[in-house]
Amino acid sequence: MSYILTLIIIVFAIIFLRRGMKPPNQSLEQKNVTQSENPIILLIIDSLMDKPLQQAIKEGRAPAFKYLIEQGRYYPNVISSYPTMSVTIDSSLLTGTYSDKHRVPGLVWYDQKEKRLVNYGSAKEEVFKLGLKNVIEDNLYHLNHSHLSRDVKTIHEELAVKGLQSASINALVYRGNEKKTLNMPKALSKLDMLPESLQIETPLLFSYGVLAQFSPKNNQNTQPWEKFGFNDKFAAQELKYLIQNGKLPAFTITYFPDLDQSIHKNGPMDHIDAIEKTDKQLQEIFSAYESWDEALNSAIWIVMGDSGQANVGEEKGKSLIHLNEILDSYKVHKITEPVKNNDQIVLAYNERMAFIYNLDQNIALEEIAVHLQQDDRMNLVAWKSGSDVHVAASGYKEKIIFRRNGDYKDKYGQSWSLKGEHAVLDLSVNNHNVEYGTYPDALARLYTSLHSHPGNYIIVDAKPGFEFAGEGTPVHPGGAAHGSIHKQDSLIPMIVTGTEKEPKHMRVVDLYPWIIQLLKD
Repeated sequence: MSYILTLIIIVFAIIFLRRGMKPPNQSLEQKNVTQSENPIILLIIDSLMDKPLQQAIKEGRAPAFKYLIEQGRYYPNVISSYPTMSVTIDSSLLTGTYSDKHRVPGLVWYDQKEKRLVNYGSAKEEVFKLGLKNVIEDNLYHLNHSHLSRDVKTIHEELAVKGLQSASINALVYRGNEKKTLNMPKALSKLDMLPESLQIETPLLFSYGVLAQFSPKNNQNTQPWEKFGFNDKFAAQELKYLIQNGKLPAFTITYFPDLDQSIHKNGPMDHIDAIEKTDKQLQEIFSAYESWDEALNSAIWIVMGDSGQANVGEEKGKSLIHLNEILDSYKVHKITEPVKNNDQIVLAYNERMAFIYNLDQNIALEEIAVHLQQDDRMNLVAWKSGSDVHVAASGYKEKIIFRRNGDYKDKYGQSWSLKGEHAVLDLSVNNHNVEYGTYPDALARLYTSLHSHPGNYIIVDAKPGFEFAGEGTPVHPGGAAHGSIHKQDSLIPMIVTGTEKEPKHMRVVDLYPWIIQLLKD
């Protein structure tokens, strides 16, 4: 999330500081919101993890989190989607599908049809190299309206069909059934960055930083040094404003980004201060009610992370994996230039995971994989061949090869055909029953990622302590990063109050039908 905000902040810092422009507040009075007896409030706290949260509670610095856990149910190991990057996770959460269905492969990926890298907003260096206009359009428009598949319905769209209303506050993925004009500063169109306005599709209530806000008090949280509203204080104030004005719909999703940035910089266990700050925003939301008890009695609360993070070593020469150096025997595309006919490899970095695209039909994916497998800093190297997925890893002579539908079953009701070395994916197989170890739900998450978009590509995934680095990509030596299929990146906590019902499985992809059912009951 923090890298996507980088893009927005850069653009609006230029325009708002130079021209002093501020879009008007939206009017909440004009919204006819039907009150629900048992609304659902879903709070997504970017990069919230179990161990640091438990430590903050132990130190007495997270009373709101502690209260929620004591009054509800706590699930420390919910499985995220893959790669563990916000846009893909949010797409899975909002559609109840993995990326083979919702079609948002990662933060950065290669569009074979348009022959270009799609980037929703990583580090500013990479954004400028790829072209600011392209990245802005991908972020503010194409993510929700072109790339997110129309073959799946978001929670907002599904609820609208059922006659239920919903709200989205600062969530990256928000597509709904309401037509809305998002007015952009005129300077953007004069600079040929965007049209003066964008026609977008949102839920009934839509808040998105300085671009779309309801609470007049939030003007103080939309200043340039406050990231133009893409911060925890803004999100909390918008939600509080809906509650205080009796405009809370059946379902509300609110995104809190600040914790993620602290972990990236300092590592997973060095952000108790950041959790304390997030907790204060939860307390601020609860203050909209007469008491914390009333808050929990008035709604079903779901408070969750989206991905974990793994430490990245301080020594850049070792901890940063430069794929262009490993693959220097090939013609690797330079992101500062359009993809050329003689380019053989295109690299799309997602922190601790990367897509490697093979554009040369004369080169076999397995040939490229051999180069990659020799680097022991990688968890795995995976590619598809027909209906099969091949996975190799350093230290193993044999691969594991699998496909959907077969004699082996996992606890999620998925069946597989397996052959080769199970240990490559740390699978335990007993009487054709598959158990996952280091890589939760590895078969489904790898399979769907390799079928998420057209192209001839390889997935590489880094071990904890390491991160991929390219031309201008964000790197975090001495801090932490995510993206990987490893359990450190993949397991997230979730707190639920107000219901005894549980999702069918503890995976992000299984929350969609559970939420829909809760609202039907």
